[in-house]
Amino acid sequence: MLIVTGTLAHPNSGDEAHFDRAMLEALEQHDTLTNTPWHDGQVRFSGPLGRAILEAVGGDGEQMRITALNDYAATVPVSDFYQYDVILAMSADDEPLRIRDQGPLFVIYPFDDSPKLLNEVILSRSVWQVHRIDIE
Repeated sequence: MLIVTGTLAHPNSGDEAHFDRAMLEALEQHDTLTNTPWHDGQVRFSGPLGRAILEAVGGDGEQMRITALNDYAATVPVSDFYQYDVILAMSADDEPLRIRDQGPLFVIYPFDDSPKLLNEVILSRSVWQVHRIDIE
């Protein structure tokens, strides 16, 4: 479901870390109730905190390249995952995110908690259909 690469202290597949759904569910989970430009009304997104993934792999770097299934990619500072409760949402309103619903993983910032995040830079970092994170 997710591949993490880069300088990792805790890889589990060669020099990479591979996560299936159960492994992601075992990480610290968080719910974010927020409006987004892509949904009507508030949605409750649930999934592991981005920083929990970084801590699980022992990732070392300043930025990440987050890539979607369609090869769209965004560069995201590692600090975003520590400064904000950014999650890799696996569900929306208690329904698993399918590929056609922007899943299986969707980078969600807490837009309603920090309205300053509703800007083009942060919106471009809100990658959906995530399948890879390269820590640089």
